[in-house]
Amino acid sequence: FDPLILKRLSKSFSKGTMKSAGKSLKEALLSAQSEQRITVGVYESAKIMTEDPDSVSFCVLATDEEFECDIALQIHFTLIQSFCFDNDISIVRVSDTQRLAEIVGDKAEQLEDAHCVLITNPSEGSWDEPALEKLHVFCEERRRQNDWLPEVSLPGGGR
Repeated sequence: FDPLILKRLSKSFSKGTMKSAGKSLKEALLSAQSEQRITVGVYESAKIMTEDPDSVSFCVLATDEEFECDIALQIHFTLIQSFCFDNDISIVRVSDTQRLAEIVGDKAEQLEDAHCVLITNPSEGSWDEPALEKLHVFCEERRRQNDWLPEVSLPGGGR
């Protein structure tokens, strides 16, 4: 990460960090979706990570009360987190699977498996996208505070 970019953007994440990060996440998801750079689903994401890990720019894991006791899902999350850490892929968690599905899902099966969403790199590089850049900075700052899987709240309303 460019230190000047990190310093400049870190000022934008002060007291409203979670709200800003949530807004940035929504913007990044919508932008990536419009460019067909989104992968939805645990198994589909694992396939992309296995076949082309360098193409992955960002990872979102989502769960809610209904799935917190799903041991298989928790094992998948642990493996995905480990993979992201090992491959320097920024990762966040959201606690509203339904809200994430509303943002990224346009097919019925995507709505059922929105527990993992990947954003892949655009052909020119991911740092051209301000929302994604802010998310990377947010994750970097949280890692410095030993928060390896920060939770972000997605804003409500519409896509």
